[in-house]
Amino acid sequence: MNITAVRLRKVSGTMETDGVFWEERLVQPLDVYEEFRQKTPAAWGNQVDDKHYKLSAVFVEIETDDGASGRGGPMDESVAYIVARQLRPLLMGRDAFAHEFLWDVMHRALVHGRQGEAMMAISAVDCALWDLKGRALGQPVYRLLGGPTRTEVPAYASMLGNAVLDPGLVRERAKQTQEAGYTAQKWFFRHGPMSGPEGLAKNVEMVRTLRETLGPDDDIMLDCWQSMDLNYVVKLAERIEEYEPRWLEEVAMPDRIDTYRQVRQSISIPVSGAEHEYTRWGFKRFVDQEALDILQPDIYWAGGLSETLKIAAYATTHDLITIPHGHSTPAGIHFSVTQSPIHTPYQEYLVKWNAVHQHFLAHPLMPENGMIKAPSAPGINMDLDREKIEAEEEFMPA
Repeated sequence: MNITAVRLRKVSGTMETDGVFWEERLVQPLDVYEEFRQKTPAAWGNQVDDKHYKLSAVFVEIETDDGASGRGGPMDESVAYIVARQLRPLLMGRDAFAHEFLWDVMHRALVHGRQGEAMMAISAVDCALWDLKGRALGQPVYRLLGGPTRTEVPAYASMLGNAVLDPGLVRERAKQTQEAGYTAQKWFFRHGPMSGPEGLAKNVEMVRTLRETLGPDDDIMLDCWQSMDLNYVVKLAERIEEYEPRWLEEVAMPDRIDTYRQVRQSISIPVSGAEHEYTRWGFKRFVDQEALDILQPDIYWAGGLSETLKIAAYATTHDLITIPHGHSTPAGIHFSVTQSPIHTPYQEYLVKWNAVHQHFLAHPLMPENGMIKAPSAPGINMDLDREKIEAEEEFMPA
């Protein structure tokens, strides 16, 4: 079963929204500079009006000489360029089932791209190859990966893009999400060290509002999005410790592993992170320095399903939790149901991002009463919905 084509499909369409889709942004590393700190929410797409949001995406499709095919994505055009220009020549004519060989070839070829968009490109190809294998064998991919260990996984609602500066709106959205069946929610801080005491107070107010709204039993996760430093995080942790967060996430930029280790040693709240790290070698640094309690590789960034399984396997030797970053629910559920529940107790469901990333899918996977069910269809569940595609072209970089 040899690869005969690696196609890149660029599709565009319109998603209906109930008001402005991205209400507020999260704190960001650039916020150390005032000119960036005051900027309005980033728009990952184009809000046409209060009811319509335009978006586009690129999917990679791999075809073989016996008719089997697989799909990965969506991805940005900058990532698709690497697939088209650098990875496609390496894949043509190869055995589509030889995942480990193909991953190794791609990784060794991109010696200047072991992280970032080059690794995102490898990740998309790897996921497409697993989708192809599942379709060819008539099995959901988790069965090929050693699962299932269970038929469904608890989801935590990741609330990126919701208004966080208005306690009334935080209370309203948190309660609605709880009533939808979620027993855990992750919210994102809007302020960092350069926002001073007023920003710190607003961060604390958000956490207090969440605990008062959700009661004592629901898990609350809090994301710093790599935008803080040791002193600030320690002070923040002291102020919110009484509200018993499940974890503090990405407390500093990913190369500051010493900061993570010092934070973990200094506070009582568990520390999670490394969604912006790549490959087993990158995660090994965090594990070996005892810098994290929870690892969060992104399947579509860190190296695909193949690499995420290796990251998780190493984590279990240290009895650590692995909960992949929640950009991709279709790929994520195939990972999650192969893991022991004690090592992957949750799957992240980025509510707004999954609306974007699954918009073009024929069968988007959404939690039901706070649970994500393992799909039974062959592959990863990546069929496209032609009715949602308003325009399409083959992505052909110059």
